[in-house]
Amino acid sequence: MSAVLEVDRNGPLFTSQRTSLRRTSLTNRDTHRIRKRSLALISFLEEVKMATGHTEKDSTNQKLQFAPFCSALEAGFWHQLTQKKLNDYRLDESPRSIKGYFYNGDPAGLPTRLTLEFSAFDATGPTPARCCTALGTLYNMNTFEAFKTFDKKLLLEKEANEIWESVQSETVLENPSLLTKFILLTFADLKKYRFYYWFCFPALCFAEGIQVLQPPVPLEEKFSQKQIAALQGAYDDLCNERGTTAIPYFLMKYTGEAVLLSSLHNWNTFFKGQKKVTVGVYDPCTLSQHPGWPLRNLLVLIASKWGSVLDAVEVLCFRDQTLQGKRSIQHSIVFQIKLPELSLSTGCPKSVGWEKNQKGVMGPRMVNLSECMDPKRLAESSVDLNLKLMRWRLVPSLDLEKVVSTKCLLLGAGTLGCNVARTLMGWGVRHITFVDNAKISYSNPVRQPLYEFEDCLGGGKSKALAAVERLKKIFPGVSAEGHNMSIPMPGHPVDFSEVTMAQARQDVEQLEALVSAHDVVFLLMDTRESRWLPTVIAASQRKVVINAALGFDTFVVMRHGLKKPKHVESGGSSPSSASCTPVSASTSSSSSSSTPGGPALVPGASLFSNIPGHRLGCYFCNDVVAPGDSTRDRTLDQQCTVSRPGLAMIAGALAVELMISILQHPEGGYAVASSSDDRMNEPPTSLGLAPHQIRGFLSRFDNVLPASLAFDKCTACSTIVLDNYEREGFQFLSKVFNSSHSFLEDLTGLTLLHQETQAAERGSGPGREQVPHGPLAAAPEESGRRGVRHLCADVKKLFFVPLG
Repeated sequence: MSAVLEVDRNGPLFTSQRTSLRRTSLTNRDTHRIRKRSLALISFLEEVKMATGHTEKDSTNQKLQFAPFCSALEAGFWHQLTQKKLNDYRLDESPRSIKGYFYNGDPAGLPTRLTLEFSAFDATGPTPARCCTALGTLYNMNTFEAFKTFDKKLLLEKEANEIWESVQSETVLENPSLLTKFILLTFADLKKYRFYYWFCFPALCFAEGIQVLQPPVPLEEKFSQKQIAALQGAYDDLCNERGTTAIPYFLMKYTGEAVLLSSLHNWNTFFKGQKKVTVGVYDPCTLSQHPGWPLRNLLVLIASKWGSVLDAVEVLCFRDQTLQGKRSIQHSIVFQIKLPELSLSTGCPKSVGWEKNQKGVMGPRMVNLSECMDPKRLAESSVDLNLKLMRWRLVPSLDLEKVVSTKCLLLGAGTLGCNVARTLMGWGVRHITFVDNAKISYSNPVRQPLYEFEDCLGGGKSKALAAVERLKKIFPGVSAEGHNMSIPMPGHPVDFSEVTMAQARQDVEQLEALVSAHDVVFLLMDTRESRWLPTVIAASQRKVVINAALGFDTFVVMRHGLKKPKHVESGGSSPSSASCTPVSASTSSSSSSSTPGGPALVPGASLFSNIPGHRLGCYFCNDVVAPGDSTRDRTLDQQCTVSRPGLAMIAGALAVELMISILQHPEGGYAVASSSDDRMNEPPTSLGLAPHQIRGFLSRFDNVLPASLAFDKCTACSTIVLDNYEREGFQFLSKVFNSSHSFLEDLTGLTLLHQETQAAERGSGPGREQVPHGPLAAAPEESGRRGVRHLCADVKKLFFVPLG
């Protein structure tokens, strides 16, 4: 018989439109489907014809035949198997307990179905009302080759022996569902959403056939209407007594008007001394001349336990239909048989049960769900597939839910922004927001992968809006937004008029709202000063910030230090965990003090190590000058980001990977910074290190991992800047926008630091110790505003890294 695939077209994976019904021409695929269905129908009709043909013979020679189970797997079952395979089973091929059910109320013409749906994996869960439970075992193979070569004969014998042992031990008398066990062998091709499966319904066989003494007749020909009503009432009473809505097997006695029913375990008392007995089976078959598969193992049980004392067994195939609101059991059938002898002392009888495929031959079946799945959900499942496979062997502890739920704000939709967005989507991040005020120019598409030539026409589309449009075309499941707005910057006055001041205030408020609504902020802009305001806002709101900046062949990717929550700032412990390795008092003193007399840098030694996340510096902590207008009086090559084409892809990918490592760390943004010295140590996260900075040098294909403490005179994240911002708000910000860089330098104490440094240099002479200042303790020959130097302890020398 052919399998019936129950597809829930209102389910989350499937479209509701049945487009195949509206086709006006048949494709090759349609023809193939019709041919398969025709063959299945012919096979079914031949079985019916064969079964009916036997009734024309002499009843003394007639042997009892059974309608085999036909597997009916709903789409929800395959969806659940997919989730179990990806999240739970992974590479484990161990057998799993599942359950199905069968129903005795199907209309005539339907096969004897055993149904598995989404709840099949909850073996102890409820069964649909008026349905009988079938216990099963799932064997899900990792490869198609393992599926094909699995020893099915051995598997059937194993299950048959278990049934036989339960018969010998009389366990089935208390738990009759053990007689209707099944096996499901599967292989799930999750890339193509093709599922290969083979059902087995183990049935123990008699050495010789079962003789039919009286052929099947409808119940209404055997019982009176009063007896039928009494039978229906007795069955309901027995179900209520057992606390269920369906019983697979029962014992029966009947007289003129009375019908008595009992459970299997009461056989000896219910049928005491009887040579002829009547048993009932909950029968899912719809054929009028044949019982269904569940009867087979029951007859083996009866023959092995009581067959030697029985002359005949009358069988009631109980079928309970409800049509148009009216319940009827009259189409049940009754027949009489003579059971062959079967001794418990003999070995397990021969067994059968593997299901035929759609062609009517022994072989597996295949269902292709990709054709009926919603393409958007299919894309989403495929994206998740690649990520979940990481947890099978490589990173079992990977927390993908945390990654997928993270909301990312990308400030800048240029070369870095495009590459960061693509990598975020590769990691399954669903919430991405762009902020940019530029339009797409003709030079952009070759370096910025979210744009095309057509986006440049007509003056160019807005980068932020075009990037969102392209992300949704790449992956419809992404939740993306774009904001075409400017970010006010230090050194770029906004006090030209009331209109410009109002616009700046609106931009600040919108940026504050966007930062508040997201979990991670990426700083991916072209200029240094454009990063100042987001740095201040994110530091105030305690948001994780990932910064990426490019030189010609160098780059820096870093995470900003995450300030302690305000309610614990007064304490000295880490906000995330007391286990953070504390920074030594001497290191803390040398990093935060700007007064003469601090400890000098020890040559050849690492400057910082084991810095907790709340003490790490931001993008501006390594500067001794405040940000200003970096675009004024610049040549064309200085106005554009001139870098080697592959640099942005490398930096963008590292920025996202740094975020992922932080998310996987148990302390999140407060994680202690890893350095180059930690490369040979046990990594702190399942994905490896969690550095503060990654500084790359493409000319020598090298990366280093420096770490630096927050600078107490930082123009962006220092306490005095954050206090003024939180107290005065836009009033303070407008002073920064409309003033020169000296405003922030005076506020933070950098002006005094410059004066002390110059005075110290003028007073220094031979044999006099040089006093370092600032967070990186700059070399003595460096002074004031001459440039920004970064100390890399790993290469034991000072080096310059251009900051975009």
